[in-house]
Amino acid sequence: MDAVEEVRYLVLAAQREGNRMLAAALRPLGVTPAQGEVLRLLAERQPLTLSGLGALLVCESGGNPSRLVDRLVAAGLVRREEGAEDRRHVQLTLTPAGHRTARGVTEAEAELNARIAKAAAGHDLDAVRGFLRALVANQGAGQALARRTGREG
Repeated sequence: MDAVEEVRYLVLAAQREGNRMLAAALRPLGVTPAQGEVLRLLAERQPLTLSGLGALLVCESGGNPSRLVDRLVAAGLVRREEGAEDRRHVQLTLTPAGHRTARGVTEAEAELNARIAKAAAGHDLDAVRGFLRALVANQGAGQALARRTGREG
């Protein structure tokens, strides 16, 4: 296996393992990692329109989070409301239960991030981040992350 192929598999393996660990931590909250991402984004930036949310999601490709939002609305975690100025634009906000669950998601993510930080100790994270940004540049998920971090350009 050459170095580039190994990098590809290492990225895939890291993503799968991180997602597996996060899914296990979120299971008691009754949400998936993708649903957790929606809750965190709403906790940080609500209200959001469906398209505004889709533009920021890394977990969903194509910018259409309708199914995710539908499940969260059905679970009583997200509320849909008509926009104040344009009734065609639906605003998404968290319910009180959604706020509580979003706090649990934040805690689970912090624990996973601490594990990653421990594994990353002694490595040049700036170089790794630069490489990964270049790898996903101009791709949907990379663009969504750039919008979230303010690196869109």
